[in-house]
Amino acid sequence: MTEANYGSGEDYVVEFLGYRFGFNVDDFEERVTAAAVKLGLIEGNDLDEDETADLVELSADGRIADARSQLGRYLVRHWERVGLLEGESLVYWLRKLVFRGAWLDHRVKEGLLEVAWDEDTGDFGYAEPRGGRALLELAPVPSWHELQFRR
Repeated sequence: MTEANYGSGEDYVVEFLGYRFGFNVDDFEERVTAAAVKLGLIEGNDLDEDETADLVELSADGRIADARSQLGRYLVRHWERVGLLEGESLVYWLRKLVFRGAWLDHRVKEGLLEVAWDEDTGDFGYAEPRGGRALLELAPVPSWHELQFRR
């Protein structure tokens, strides 16, 4: 029987949709940054330590108490526009993408999914190990690109 919950450490422990996810610091930081890039909130993953800390705090705590960076100050100052975009919560989507990635990685580790290169999309996808249909198509995500933080 496979373990349903993902774990790379206990530095950040969060429950989401009935699953318990434990992350070490580096894993959580990388996943949060990747989620922010995927959402279009930031252009790339080349953040400094303070920018990363602000994004991690937002994702873990749902707010930034005391912004450390330009990115954090931008998010706090423009929270009315950035926090909720067309009914979609930025915090929810950051968390969802962190957890989606962890869930998929765990399924790969357990042998329940295989990573496959999709020539049509130019991206990686997930398929059943025995060559069946693709197990899932990842649902589209909202875009914060128009409100993207720019230095």
